Amino acid sequence: MLTRKQHELLLFIHERLKESGIPPSFDEMKEALDLASKSGIHRLITALEERGFIRRLPNRARALEVIRLPDSIAPGLNAAKKFSPSVIQGSLGRSQPEPAPRSRAANNDDDAASVSIPVMGRIAAGVPIDAIQHKTHSIAVPPEMLSGGDHYALEVKGDSMIEAGIFDGDTVIIKNASTANPGEIVVALVDEEEATLKRFRRKGASIALEAANPAYETRIFGPDRVKVQGKLVGLIRRY
Repeated sequence: MLTRKQHELLLFIHERLKESGIPPSFDEMKEALDLASKSGIHRLITALEERGFIRRLPNRARALEVIRLPDSIAPGLNAAKKFSPSVIQGSLGRSQPEPAPRSRAANNDDDAASVSIPVMGRIAAGVPIDAIQHKTHSIAVPPEMLSGGDHYALEVKGDSMIEAGIFDGDTVIIKNASTANPGEIVVALVDEEEATLKRFRRKGASIALEAANPAYETRIFGPDRVKVQGKLVGLIRRY
């Protein structure tokens, strides 16, 4: 899943390459997407490169290559080159020794005692990174960890929430939600570009995204710049 700005930039680069064979400049991309600075373009290009949509060619200025387009634009053309976001899976997905055979009854008991939810990629607990990607795999969680409604999981990257007991490499369980109460830990999408895991606060008419680590400052945004995409309801840690 691409954010709106990532989608717009990918199409702009693709169309310019088709027309002239030359990638657009950073100034042209900034103007086309109506961004205030080129740093936003750098973040978008890095996100598209990490997700396997574009490639930066070495030793050449402005050298960008579109590797693939979203399936919504070019269905079927990318089947041979699917990109899976890199996640630290631990025992959730890493190859493990085959367990000893178990009885069907025991397996059924395990299935009945857990609920499968999708793992949607990586979320930042630190400097915001692009997140909420395509489903990578599923994990089974205890039903008592869920609170009704739709849920998904994300791998945590960063240390800004360590005083809330959330560490780099943890897997957080998120309930889909578009609103939050002050003090709740949420997945927040900033400027349609960056997602981060922070404590939700209100400062007058503004929204504050508060870290749980004194090394990080609270970030204040206008209400139209932040969208809540879910609330933390559980956490899984592998040792």
